[in-house]
This record gives sequence, structure tokens and C-alpha cells, in this order.
Amino acid sequence: MCKHILNAQVSIRAPCCRKWFDCAACHAEASDHPLKKTSEMSLICKKCKKAFRKDLNAGDFDDEADEYCPHCDNHFLLEAVEPKAALRVEGEDVRKDARMIKDDRVKVDPARSLWSEQVDGTYRLG
Repeated sequence: MCKHILNAQVSIRAPCCRKWFDCAACHAEASDHPLKKTSEMSLICKKCKKAFRKDLNAGDFDDEADEYCPHCDNHFLLEAVEPKAALRVEGEDVRKDARMIKDDRVKVDPARSLWSEQVDGTYRLG
């Protein structure tokens, strides 16, 4: 699974070491050599798990026809979705512990606040 491109639909075979990678950045992380440039690409569709080749220098190269897997018509040439940095609150799995999730069905009583006075006049804090 590629951490650089979230919606990778094919795996690419590197012609230099003949190993399969999801993207060129995955090859750069795993290998100690640069990716060899070639005109023919070997690909495996992640939907149907079948291999196919694309010749980039062929005279009959059609952009729209070459965006789909020839076996299952999976659209593999998509705009790359890359992960973005985000700041958010991390907690436990909500399926185990749902204390962080506010239940909208429960009505909040404004008199039951930490900062409000109790009926007898004492404060909850202090």
C-alpha cells in the first residue's frame, strides 16, 4: 500500500531491479539506485490483479484509451491524491470507548455546569 499516492490503482514494475512498486517514490525509498527510464511500462491492475504493458512511444498512443485496464476497464490513470498534514485530536478507537463523542440526543441542562452554583449555594470546584 502506497503512502505517497492514496488512490494508486496499479503497481509499476521497475525495469532496473524488476520489482513491483506502487509509485516511483516507493522505489526510491526501498532501493539504493535510481529508477531506470524506459518507454515501455509493465503494470498490474489492483482491481483484477492482471498484468499488462503500455508502450509510451507507440504511434497509436491514445490518451483516453490508455487510461483503463484492458482486462477489467478499471480507470487507473487518476489524479493523484496525496496525504495532507492535519492537526486533530487523537483518541482511542470510538468503537471501544465513545466518551469523546458528544451524544446529540442528550439535552444539556444549563444548571448542571461545573461553573454554576449548586442549589445549596456551594461551588462544585474548590
